[in-house]
Amino acid sequence: MILASGQTKPKQGDIESNLIDHYKMIDLASKNNVDLIVFPEMSITGYEREKARNLAFTKTDSRLDKLRQLSVDKKMILIVGAPVLINDKLYIGAFVLKPDHSISIYTKQHLHSGEEKFFDSSFDNNPLINLKNEKISIAICADIVNPKHADNANKNGSTLYIASIFFTPNGIADAHKTLSDYSKQYSMNVLMANYCGQSWGLDSGGQSAFWDNNGNLIANLDKTDSGLLIVENANNKWIGITLNYE
Repeated sequence: MILASGQTKPKQGDIESNLIDHYKMIDLASKNNVDLIVFPEMSITGYEREKARNLAFTKTDSRLDKLRQLSVDKKMILIVGAPVLINDKLYIGAFVLKPDHSISIYTKQHLHSGEEKFFDSSFDNNPLINLKNEKISIAICADIVNPKHADNANKNGSTLYIASIFFTPNGIADAHKTLSDYSKQYSMNVLMANYCGQSWGLDSGGQSAFWDNNGNLIANLDKTDSGLLIVENANNKWIGITLNYE
């Protein structure tokens, strides 16, 4: 199994440009035989609150068409972030696009302070992904701060915990410690994708990373550059590489 984390510099509200970055990273991942790639929180729009409803996606949104086709063509599961409208309620969501043409949505369960003014939270949209020998749970940003989230992933039998986040430089060390602790406590492999650059007027902390199920940091990207973190399970041992995007 080969997994990837796409560390991006989103252009605020510029969906077309951000999607092009996704397409290019997916193509690079495909050249490295990646089975699944995850992007950061609201990766398609950049982190948004006030403008999120105007930028929001739906499950059948035509703007997802090329991503859906890339998933099929590249035989790769894609996890991409955006504000999502479901029955006129606005959520922070992650679309899970699969090579069998299916699409599902994960919605953020635990909102960051201030997000509740713009978004709903929900525990109803929580798809589990089965890939080869892994059972995968998704988290978005503040989900990882609530220990019950990882505990529920463990109770659901997850062996891989994927965190799609937007953390600033001040918060990234705590995020790394939290995710490393989860990997050890629950014997779950953990993959994390964060922004680099700025979003919503804030610097992001980069350092997208992967920990094996013993809590060992296998590889991580740097603080400032877009790129791919790629990890492979070869003979029950994880190895990782990083690739520059720009």
